[in-house]
Amino acid sequence: MQNIEPFKRWETLYQAHTDPHSLFYGEVYDEFLCRNTIYNHYIHPNWDEFGSNTLYLKVLFVSYEKQFAIIELMGEWNDCLYNDIMHLKRTVIENMEALGINKFILIGENVLNFHYSDDSYYEDWFNDLDDGWIMAVNFRQHVLEEFDKINLNYYILYGGKLNSVKWRTQSPLTLFTALEQYANSALNP
Repeated sequence: MQNIEPFKRWETLYQAHTDPHSLFYGEVYDEFLCRNTIYNHYIHPNWDEFGSNTLYLKVLFVSYEKQFAIIELMGEWNDCLYNDIMHLKRTVIENMEALGINKFILIGENVLNFHYSDDSYYEDWFNDLDDGWIMAVNFRQHVLEEFDKINLNYYILYGGKLNSVKWRTQSPLTLFTALEQYANSALNP
């Protein structure tokens, strides 16, 4: 687990620890000291904690002008035991929403499991967005099947073409433009 690093290619364009609006502003990372664990397994020190015991993230890119954020997730998303969505919504998302962000791209290749509880925080998040959206990209099939069990498709765009997005080969703005077009066609048929 400690070998799975957050995506670094866009660091020349954006780093949350250098963004004065970011919750992670001023964060110092020690490449050699693993400090966080998921079930007693150390994870790479560049993942940021936000209050969850099993889910970590890295804000890969934010555009305040275009009102979007790209967030990579790592670990087990466990709403049942740890209410991870509450921590994510209250700690990270509400801070971004206050700065005008209303489009969220969640990268989920490293989300190993999803354990659901209820959908109230997802509904709350969705209702806060006005003309925005939440999109889950490249989540594992068994995680998406768990999403389906509580009908998260009412609040989050996921599945289909979003399961095979080649996001690493694109710039953040190119990725956002393509996903925004997809969101517009999916939400406004």
